[in-house]
Amino acid sequence: MIWNRERYIAHSLFEDTGREMFCELFGPLKQLEEEWRRQGASAKEIAMTAFDWDYVLRTNLAANCMADTGIQPVVLEDTPEYTLFLDQFGCKTKLCKQSATIPLPMEYPIKDAEDWEKARHWYTFSPQRLDMERLRQQKELRDKGYLTVLEIPGGFDEPRVLMGEEELCIACYEEPELLEDILGTITETCLQVIQRVGEIVPIDCVFVHEDMAGKSGPLFGPAQVRQFMLPYYQKVWECAKNYGAKLFSLDSDGNVNPILDDLLEAGINCMHPFEPAAGMDIVQVRHKYGSRLCVKGGIDKFALRKDKEAIRAELERKMVPEMLGGGTIFGIDHRIPNGVTIENYRYYVQLGRQMLGLEPIQGEGWARMAF
Repeated sequence: MIWNRERYIAHSLFEDTGREMFCELFGPLKQLEEEWRRQGASAKEIAMTAFDWDYVLRTNLAANCMADTGIQPVVLEDTPEYTLFLDQFGCKTKLCKQSATIPLPMEYPIKDAEDWEKARHWYTFSPQRLDMERLRQQKELRDKGYLTVLEIPGGFDEPRVLMGEEELCIACYEEPELLEDILGTITETCLQVIQRVGEIVPIDCVFVHEDMAGKSGPLFGPAQVRQFMLPYYQKVWECAKNYGAKLFSLDSDGNVNPILDDLLEAGINCMHPFEPAAGMDIVQVRHKYGSRLCVKGGIDKFALRKDKEAIRAELERKMVPEMLGGGTIFGIDHRIPNGVTIENYRYYVQLGRQMLGLEPIQGEGWARMAF
């Protein structure tokens, strides 16, 4: 079903809209598409439009809070195995085609405070960060029911892009002033962007990508979140709320349980994907945080690799009464992994819809709900 902004916001804020939401966050891994073709999947199934996934009409606001380097990526080498190129920061990255969909950096632009001074202008405000005509068009879309979404840089993720994980973590102790300066500059630009956007079109949702954790826990602990991320998040969120924002949504893989309290204090009220393999359990999160946090995802993708009994058991663990009536957007916890048969996926869709009391499939299409 296609949701409009009003119903989606109400559902995310724990209002009972009379219907549960069942979505696909990311879609299949590229290699899985070929597996499904060999198994007889239809073109609509491979395109995900056969399953009638829930999604909300949305528009990503035409305002840039991210790095504006002016550097055009350049391909240096392209082989059947990998692509080597210079990215938007002028650094070498490598995409291994057989095993990855995201390129890995081979170097980073910021090594010290001197490098940051040279790069600071990438994050300073200028009017060119806003497309005023497009924003006026997006105001009309919002009036027609589209959710307006503004993405901001991650408080962990953006410095990690600039410095690399190891140097970033070391900088928390050896160069905290550098990290505070980077995030302070990003904060001021975000505030100016939000104020100018909000004068044209209200902002419904602020979205931030972090991916700051693995199975063993987050790369920033509570102390680092409080010192570096929380001031940034709080200032941006308070400003965005003045211009209509109701949802502050965070994307992070891995186990973020140790910092959930601090993320909520910073304003986060919606999150995905809640990976069970990393110890994230949406039912336990609901028991602990109640209506403070809308959960999106949370169904173990690896259960779909097993048999139908395992799929049923996973859904029966997650689609329980306390997770219904608003505040939960059910879906698997990341991309559909290789090894999931089309038969198992069909069963998952049909069983999930049945358990949630959803109407028969209408074939209305799908859109990624990872925001």
